[in-house]
Amino acid sequence: MTSSPESKSCCSSQPPETENRNLSLSAYTPLFVILLATALGAAARHHSEISWSWHIWMHDFMGLFLLVFAMVKLFDLSSFAVGFAKYDLLAARSRTYALGYPFIELALGLAYLSRWQPQATYFATIVILSFGALGVLNTMRQGKQINCACMGQILEVPVSTVTLTENLSMSVMALAMLLI
Repeated sequence: MTSSPESKSCCSSQPPETENRNLSLSAYTPLFVILLATALGAAARHHSEISWSWHIWMHDFMGLFLLVFAMVKLFDLSSFAVGFAKYDLLAARSRTYALGYPFIELALGLAYLSRWQPQATYFATIVILSFGALGVLNTMRQGKQINCACMGQILEVPVSTVTLTENLSMSVMALAMLLI
């Protein structure tokens, strides 16, 4: 018996077959692994510096984070766009935006890592991720049980407080870098 692609996709509207998914940290293991690897990568990139700078570390963390997350979305761009449109306010209205979003993340990640136009990069990050947080918050308030497209189709992570925290944390980090 084969299952439909949607049943295995991050984009399925069916809740995972786990008891009380809201309390299961194991659903977030892939996210935590990527966050840890990204944090360590940023620290390693910063290791050769004479003095530690949170600003530089945050800059590198944001670049690596956005690069990795763009990459996993690009593995199956079409499925990502379908899943993203289920909770992102703009993606729900524009398939072009849904398909373009991973490229926006990729461009931002490369901008962080290359130190290109930092002020514009921070501002764009704040606007895009804060707006994305509104869609996540709206989905949570409606009680929808859907998977976040943030990890592409390869990893299933539910839309939840963790997703909201991820978007808001990245926005706050960009704001901190903008103000420092």
